[in-house]
Amino acid sequence: LGDTAVREVFEETGIKSEFKSILSIRQQHQHPGAFGKSDLYIVCRLEPSSFNISFCRQECLRCEWMDLQELARSKHTTPITSNVAKLLLYGYREGFEKIDITVREFPALYTGLFYKLYHRELPKSYRNIT
Repeated sequence: LGDTAVREVFEETGIKSEFKSILSIRQQHQHPGAFGKSDLYIVCRLEPSSFNISFCRQECLRCEWMDLQELARSKHTTPITSNVAKLLLYGYREGFEKIDITVREFPALYTGLFYKLYHRELPKSYRNIT
């Protein structure tokens, strides 16, 4: 998920970034959304390493950096976008360890392959459990 988010953000905006966490997951199954299908929408928290936007005009109508407080308050945004902005503001104020879903990579049973396990960040005492 993180690799995909980084790649897609770069392809669509020209912004290079590093995956930090999954911030939230939205699901919609009772009332199918786009194309009459069930829907999962995963919001990843990325840290940009470049800031000059060069967006793909086939995929985006508009692309710009916005102030999170303005985005959280705007009446011109979706409820999901407003709530994600509020989550980010909370994370910056209180610490992302309280909300992030992080990832750890483990070797698979097959030599040379790995899998990723996503979960809330755990205390250091967890790592000492045998």
